Amino acid sequence: MESLPLAFSSGWASGVNAYLVVLVLGVADRVGGLAEVPDVLGRWEVLGVAGFLYAMEFVADKIPFIDSGWDVVSTLIRPTAGAVIGVLLAGDADSLTQAVNGAVGGGTALLSHLVKAGSRLAINSSPEPVTNIGASVTEDVVVLALVWFALDHPAAAAAVAGVLLAVGLVVLYLAARLVRRGWRRLRRKPLATTGAVT
Repeated sequence: MESLPLAFSSGWASGVNAYLVVLVLGVADRVGGLAEVPDVLGRWEVLGVAGFLYAMEFVADKIPFIDSGWDVVSTLIRPTAGAVIGVLLAGDADSLTQAVNGAVGGGTALLSHLVKAGSRLAINSSPEPVTNIGASVTEDVVVLALVWFALDHPAAAAAVAGVLLAVGLVVLYLAARLVRRGWRRLRRKPLATTGAVT
């Protein structure tokens, strides 16, 4: 279970940008030969595919509304990547540890993906693209920093990922309540004006 904190951190990061997680872990394995990173992530073909897909996401993620479409497509990809990375991080451990790591990685990735996709929908309600670009760059920097930090300090990184996930879920919940309130007001207004005219 030593790999569980790294599975949690990489799961959270995979929900935000799975391809960058694969790149960071793969490059770390190539450069540092870290025992906790599975060798398969450092293979050239894996790095090449992850690099290509990250480049696509880097562009798509900064264009309003296209980013939300990309998030819809990624709804299956990011949690699956988080689960697979979690299982790979378990290495040759028993099947129970692999299952726990996979569930933690995939579940955390799904939750952080929902936070990302929901926050992007809220950001896209603003017509200017600067907020969108800023959010995307910030996400990439946080993912890069957190995964790199997790390689040396997995427990501390898992705690940071836990706080980020909790804050994100609370903000998403509050935003959803605001949107619901706004919809109710919009639906009541036309009824009130038509009632006044008649």
